[in-house]
Amino acid sequence: MSSLKSSIVITSIFAPTKAVKKFATLADYQLVVAGDKKSPAHWSTDNVTYLSVADQEAMGMQMSAKLPYNHYGRKMMGYLHAMQQGAQVIIDTDDDNIPYEGWDFPAMEGNFLTSKSEKGFVNIYKTFTKQHIWPRGLPLDLINSKAHVLQEEDLQSQSSKIGVWQGLADGDPDVDAIYRLVDNTECFFDNHEPVVLAEGTLCPFNSQNTAFRQELFPLLYLPAYVTFRFTDILRGLVAQPIMWLHGYRLGFTKATVLQERNPHDYVKDFESEIPCYLHPNRVIATVQAALDPAVSVADNLYNAYTALEKEGIVLPDELELLSLWLADVKSLT
Repeated sequence: MSSLKSSIVITSIFAPTKAVKKFATLADYQLVVAGDKKSPAHWSTDNVTYLSVADQEAMGMQMSAKLPYNHYGRKMMGYLHAMQQGAQVIIDTDDDNIPYEGWDFPAMEGNFLTSKSEKGFVNIYKTFTKQHIWPRGLPLDLINSKAHVLQEEDLQSQSSKIGVWQGLADGDPDVDAIYRLVDNTECFFDNHEPVVLAEGTLCPFNSQNTAFRQELFPLLYLPAYVTFRFTDILRGLVAQPIMWLHGYRLGFTKATVLQERNPHDYVKDFESEIPCYLHPNRVIATVQAALDPAVSVADNLYNAYTALEKEGIVLPDELELLSLWLADVKSLT
């Protein structure tokens, strides 16, 4: 995929980390780091475009004035910068995800092992490991369900247009606070072929090692008025029905990064994740009912959040910020 013009986007409040410095050595990618008010005043490292708060405010983007400070959503200013620079693929990662040698994503179109359709939520981690582990955002009633694990014999090679690739993370992967509080065993995933989810089969995906194609850039929107640990999970839940409607699929690849996770308070994480435990099925049903095959990806994203606001899952402020985001994206793409 490195033949496409690709940007890697990170937000960070720390001095340049081991992960940032390693990503900065990848010659085929532009690395953009969006700072925040807590970031070091003189943040700098080679081969990185660093956007200070002042730089972000000077970009002329409408959403800048409403986007909260000291918030993960600052990453969106990095996305907009990447769009300004003509990125065809935008790759999300974090400052504690260290790329392995050969880090990359598969092509956005091709033949891939693909699940059966209409299976609902599945635990993709169990396709890549025998360890009892599940991704953050998986409905809790499914964590022990064998029926919601993809079987090898049910995976068939099919041609797909991939909208989003999620690469897994070794070491301390993206799991919920319940896993960390009751087990917290490290996980190193198997070297399995990429797996694509067919329409109606879904799994939470995050913002830690994730590639979006240009046609779906509106779906990069990170809701900024929900809890921190729900932000990227909600984004991924909203995105999947929209992707299906427009002919795109979600794919998962083997682990291509090692996460050496920044310090967390697991009980605070649990509190922040409560919407992840309560709402995933409602989110999918609400979004699917709101979509219109006759309108664009961007318009369907707005329709989805309008319906989520009526359901009380997001606040009116979210719709205001989303409107500004969509106007900014439209001006750049």
